[in-house]
Amino acid sequence: MKEKIERLLKTREGIELGGGEKRIAKQHERGKLTARERINLLLDEDSFIEIDAFVKHRCTNFEMRDAEAASDGVVTGYGTVDGRLVFVYAQDFTVLGGSLGEMHAAKINKVQDMALKMGAPIVGINDSGGARIQEGVDALSGYGKIFYRNTISSGVIPQISAIMGPSAGGAVYSPALTDFIFMVEKTSQMFITGPQVIKSVTGEDVSQEELGGANTHNSISGVAHFKDNTEKESIERIRTLLSYLPSNNLEAPPVYEVTDDINRVEETLNELVPVNPNKPYDMKEIIKLLADNGELFEIQEYFAQNIITGFIRLNGKTIGVVANQPKVLAGCLDINASDKAGRFIRTCDAFNIPLLNLVDVPGFLPGTDQEYGGIIRHGAKMLYAYSEATVPKVTLIVRKAYGGAYLAMCSKDLGADQVFAWPNAEIAVMGPDGAANIIFKHDIADSDDPIATRKEKIEEYRDTVANPYIAAERGFVDDVIVPSITRPRIISAFDMLESKRESNPAKKHGNLPV
Repeated sequence: MKEKIERLLKTREGIELGGGEKRIAKQHERGKLTARERINLLLDEDSFIEIDAFVKHRCTNFEMRDAEAASDGVVTGYGTVDGRLVFVYAQDFTVLGGSLGEMHAAKINKVQDMALKMGAPIVGINDSGGARIQEGVDALSGYGKIFYRNTISSGVIPQISAIMGPSAGGAVYSPALTDFIFMVEKTSQMFITGPQVIKSVTGEDVSQEELGGANTHNSISGVAHFKDNTEKESIERIRTLLSYLPSNNLEAPPVYEVTDDINRVEETLNELVPVNPNKPYDMKEIIKLLADNGELFEIQEYFAQNIITGFIRLNGKTIGVVANQPKVLAGCLDINASDKAGRFIRTCDAFNIPLLNLVDVPGFLPGTDQEYGGIIRHGAKMLYAYSEATVPKVTLIVRKAYGGAYLAMCSKDLGADQVFAWPNAEIAVMGPDGAANIIFKHDIADSDDPIATRKEKIEEYRDTVANPYIAAERGFVDDVIVPSITRPRIISAFDMLESKRESNPAKKHGNLPV
C-alpha cells in the first residue's frame, strides 16, 4: 500500500505541474498566472477540491498518440467564496495551449452539470488556443455541449467568465452566453476571426489588442462587462460580484449587516441637481449618496455611458440600479444604452434582485444613425425587460422624464411598484421648449415680442403639464418627496415590497425583440 500511495502522490505532483516548469515560467513572463494559481486566488484558502485530475485525451491522430497532457489542459472542481459553494474550471495554457478536445470538454460539462444540480454559481477561466485541431469534430462537439449547458443554466445559476488569455473562433460563444465577462488589459483577447484571416479576406490591418482586447470589448462592442489591469484585480472583483448575487434563481442574494444609518437624511441631494434643466451633473453622485456606505459596483462602466447599471446595497440588501447619466449625451437613450439596460434588467429579474430606476431622460437619441441602426427594435428591449420583470421595481424621477423614454425607464404603466418624484421633476410628452413651439406656434408668431411670448408660454406649459403634481394627481407618481429624505423612503418602499408575489401568464417563452 505504501508504494501505491507514493505512486499516487508522485502522479498527482506531476499533474499539478501542468505543462512543466519551463512553460509555467513562460506563462509568468507573459504576465499571466497558471490555471491553479488563478483558482487558488478565486476560492477561499484550502477550499478547492479538484475533480477529474487524472483524465486523459483519447486522440491518436497525428502526433497526439504520444502527447502527454496533464488533466487534458483544464483544471476543474469546486470550493467556496466567502464560505459559499462555487464551481470552477480553468483552462491551462501550459498544456497543449489550453486547446479544447473531447475529454477537456467532458470535464467542463461535468462541473457545469454539477453546478446546475447543486444550484451554485460557476466561474469559467478561459485561456485557450481554441479547438484542438487534431480531434476535429470531437472538439467541435465539445464546444456544442458547453454552449448547450450555458443556455440551459442561463437564469438558473450565475455564470461568470474570466478571459485571461486568447479566446478565438467558436470558443468566444461560451463566454457570450454567460452572465458576466471579465477581461484583463493587454493579456485578454476575444474575436471570431483573428487579424491574419481578416487581412487576407478584407485587407484590413489590425492588431489582436485593437481587434479584441479588453478596451475594445469594454468600450466599443459591449461584449465584456469589466476590465482590470491585472489578473489578481480581476479575480478579486469576481469575488466581489459574487457577494451581490444569490447562488441560484430560487434564493435571494445574501444580506449583509448594515453599518450605514437607514434613516440617513442627505441634505446635499437638495442642491445637487441644477435648476437649469439643460445643465448636466453626475448621476453617480446621487447613487452613492443613496447607497449603503456610498458603494456602487458598476457593470459595463465604459460602454454606453449615457446609462449607468450596477449593484448597490440598501439596508444590507442587493439592489440593481438603472440610471440615466446627464453628463453623457444628456442622458438620452440610444441603441447601446437600451441593449445594456435591457440585459441588466433581465439579469436582475432572473436572480431576484430588486430594481431601482433613477430617471433624468430627455428622450431617445435622434438621428439617422440611430434610426437605421434599429433604435425602435433596441429601445423595445427595455420596455420588454421592465414589463416582464416581476421583482420589486421602484422608480425615482430626478428631473426630466419625457416621451417614450419616460415609459422606457419603468413608469407606472410598465409595472413600477412605487414611483417617486422630486419637486423639480418634469413629466411630459416632450420638453417645455419644444412643446411651446408646437402648441403656441401661432401665439408666438403673432406676438409683438415673440421671444418674450415664447418664454412666457414655456413657463405656462411647465406649470400646466411638465411638473410632478399632474402625474401625482393621476396616480402615476405615488409621492413627491424632498430629495434629502430619498434614502429612507426608497428603503421603506423596498422593505414593503419584499413580500411581493407576481407571475406572468404561462408560456414557453416570450419573443424578445433582438
